[in-house]
Amino acid sequence: MKCPKCGFEQIDGSAECMKCGIVFEKYLKCFPADDGNAHALDQDANAGQTQCPVRIPVSAPFQVSSLQGEEEWNPFSFGGRVIVFLGILVLGLRLMFSSLEDLQGTCVFLHLINLPFHEAGHIFFQVLGRFMASLGGTLGQLLMPAVCMVAFLVKTRDIFGASVCLWWLGENFLDIAPYINDANRLELSLLGGNTGRSAPYGFHDWEFILTETGLVEHSHAIALSSVIIGDIIMAAALLWAGYILFRPFLLNRRFTRSHRGRACP
Repeated sequence: MKCPKCGFEQIDGSAECMKCGIVFEKYLKCFPADDGNAHALDQDANAGQTQCPVRIPVSAPFQVSSLQGEEEWNPFSFGGRVIVFLGILVLGLRLMFSSLEDLQGTCVFLHLINLPFHEAGHIFFQVLGRFMASLGGTLGQLLMPAVCMVAFLVKTRDIFGASVCLWWLGENFLDIAPYINDANRLELSLLGGNTGRSAPYGFHDWEFILTETGLVEHSHAIALSSVIIGDIIMAAALLWAGYILFRPFLLNRRFTRSHRGRACP
């Protein structure tokens, strides 16, 4: 029996191609094969009780999920993704278990990555007025990972990349939490070396935002809400990324079980 798509020689009775991964039944519904091959597939599919034990190639069901279907498993790509996943896992757990007061100094390099997008947000939204210019800094650093996630899903169709961007979005919610919490204290060092107390009114974004909206007394509760949202998003992103990354192993285990225990004629 040969695969009707790629022509790879199959083990009798296989429901899926061991090279390209197609499900024969589904494929033949959309692309009918010639009568001889289709008849051979039907005969082999009904001969499960008279087949020998299956020797399964390790790499056969190892494929990477994408919005375009199943892609060939690449060990270098997989290794790189494992490194990225372990990195966001360690950093994520470190951030998620940090107190609100300690978040500012937990991962300074991530804050420095977010800072340019924060400042760009001020410039981009200043055409909408002073209030939106202040809020634009936070919006800028939240919108950037969201835009990158959409780009991975729509443009490159990379689900794993999208999950990492979702993690980055959650991290930004944690990054802004100390800034929100400082709206009533005005103790954090701002860009340029000033603090909220020594800087003119409006220089501290969240002091201005919460004062203008009458919510400055609730700055701590709002900051905690930002932390909770960030924790939920980061946890969801880690679960998503982990499932995408280790799905090939789950497929391999299921594939092995489905071909176990078949007796010889």
